[in-house]
Amino acid sequence: MPHYIHLRNLKFHAFHGVMPQERTVGNHYVVNLSAEYPIEQAMENDDVAHTLNYAEVYAVVENEMKTPSQLLENVAYRIAQKLFENFPLIQSLRLEVAKQNPPMGTCGGEAAVEIQLNNDKTSR
Repeated sequence: MPHYIHLRNLKFHAFHGVMPQERTVGNHYVVNLSAEYPIEQAMENDDVAHTLNYAEVYAVVENEMKTPSQLLENVAYRIAQKLFENFPLIQSLRLEVAKQNPPMGTCGGEAAVEIQLNNDKTSR
C-alpha cells in the first residue's frame, strides 16, 4: 500500500512568467505536493532518518522557486526533478504550482499547473 508525505500551501514570492512585468515585479505562488515514500520504518521506530524530512523538501522547493522560468510547467518539472535527485526513495510525485492573481484581465483567482511523475529510478 502506498504512503504519502504532503506539503500544502507553501507560499513564495517569485519571478516566473512570460510578461516582462512578471519577471520584474514578481507574483505570489502557492505550491502543493504529495510524495509517495516508503515510511514503514518511520511508522514503527519514530526515527526521522527513516522518512522524508519535510524541512529538507521545503528547502529544495524554495531554491527552485528562486530560479525564474517563463512557464509554470517548467517550474513544476524542475522542482520534481530536483526532489527525485535529492531524495531517490521518492517513488512518485504529484505537484501543483499556482500563480495568484495572474495577469489575465481579472482581479483575483489563480492559474495553476499540476504534474504527476514517477521516479524512473524506483520504478525499475
